[in-house]
Amino acid sequence: MTPVRLVYFALVREAVGLDSEIRELPEALETVGDCLSWLTAQGDNYAAAFADPSRLRFALDQQMARADSLLKGAGELAIFPPVTGG
Repeated sequence: MTPVRLVYFALVREAVGLDSEIRELPEALETVGDCLSWLTAQGDNYAAAFADPSRLRFALDQQMARADSLLKGAGELAIFPPVTGG
């Protein structure tokens, strides 16, 4: 298992109930999408937070990522709703 810092923002943070956490991710998880599927099974709060992954955005080690982005070597995964500028 590989430790990864998971960081949650805005509505995701509210649903999960945490700002961040360090999780030991199973080696079988290859992509951000795999991680979301795994997290969804970790409890009702996670299932609610990640119910519609198409409405979420991701960053791996502070670089924008997609659901099909590879997790390998990442130390941090941030998950947040879309943001708009003004």
